Amino acid sequence: MSHLSTTALAPPVAQRPETRLSLVTAGGVAVGLFAAARLTGMTLLAVVAWAGGRHPLTLLGRSWDAAWYLGIAAHGYGRTLYFGPGIVHSDLAFFPLYPALIRTLTAVTPLSGAGAGLLVSWTAAGVAAGGIYAVGARLHGRAVGTALVLLWGLLPHSVVLSMAYTEPVLTAFAAWSLYAVLARNWLWAGALAALAGLSRPNGFAVAAAVLLAAGHEVYRARGRVTHRLWTGAALAPLGWTAYVLWVGHRTGDALGGYFGVQRLWGSRFDFGRGSLAFVRTLLLRGDRFVFPMTMVIVAAAVVLFALLALDRAPLPLLAYTAVLLLIALGGSGFFESKPRFLLPAFPLLLPLARALVRTARARPWHATVVVTALAGLSFGYGTYLVVYAHTPL
Repeated sequence: MSHLSTTALAPPVAQRPETRLSLVTAGGVAVGLFAAARLTGMTLLAVVAWAGGRHPLTLLGRSWDAAWYLGIAAHGYGRTLYFGPGIVHSDLAFFPLYPALIRTLTAVTPLSGAGAGLLVSWTAAGVAAGGIYAVGARLHGRAVGTALVLLWGLLPHSVVLSMAYTEPVLTAFAAWSLYAVLARNWLWAGALAALAGLSRPNGFAVAAAVLLAAGHEVYRARGRVTHRLWTGAALAPLGWTAYVLWVGHRTGDALGGYFGVQRLWGSRFDFGRGSLAFVRTLLLRGDRFVFPMTMVIVAAAVVLFALLALDRAPLPLLAYTAVLLLIALGGSGFFESKPRFLLPAFPLLLPLARALVRTARARPWHATVVVTALAGLSFGYGTYLVVYAHTPL
């Protein structure tokens, strides 16, 4: 039993005594590397966009789902588009926290809606990078924490972290909630999980991780736990549940209303049947670069999850990542968006971060080549996605 509890919540690894300032400085370096990576990618994107006569901030701030969020921020819910029988897109599919933040910023600053959306996303991405570093450093030390943040910023589809999208907001709440779970700060874990649940549909993964970790702690301690754990566990699912029930009330179907809205968008959980059918079609007739790249990224995510499990990662991280992966794999519709849905699943990168650190210590130039190649792929593919590809992100 003692061995199980140790691996499940994974207390911090033994480290030399350090001042709080030094830890904050190390985290700042990691966030700085992340910011440098994203700024470099945005610079390349801006140059290519301007060369083609397009404005980069418009592409980053008003593309695809960003337009829906801006509409909700400006006018509230109530927009519906009809594309034919059984294809109805309602803005009720979008969770409320991000547009609420945009609306607040536009009310107190001279920023436009798109400018406010980008500011929220960029700030959230920085906060998320700090939380990801904190999780990695707590489990495996500073070097791994830094590598984890850098890899997250250099994912092929990490351009989304620079756009007016909700993935940075979800990841920020998720990373710090998971850190709070590892530190056994249950109130913070539950409150942040509730906010994550208000940001995106797959934000429920954070609540699932908190609830599973809390349940394991109750079992391990035979019920002798503090009220903070019970309160945190009760808070965790409130955000996601509250919005789903609100949409149900608004549509007249208390429990099924939100899922009905998603079905009309062509998005439903069908245990992967839709995804498999799409892959079959793509293999037989597909010729667009985005879709094969999506297949590679999703397949890599499955492999990385297996490695994460074999490395016996802490239970909350495994639960959180498993739910995100299950939602991405099991959901139908918008196949090309699956890499974006997996952006918050940063624990998948832990095995790679540890391997990168080992390589950097043994063969620094090898690690440099790997990071440079990843950066080239990330910046090039991100620019292609935003400027050239005509597929939803």
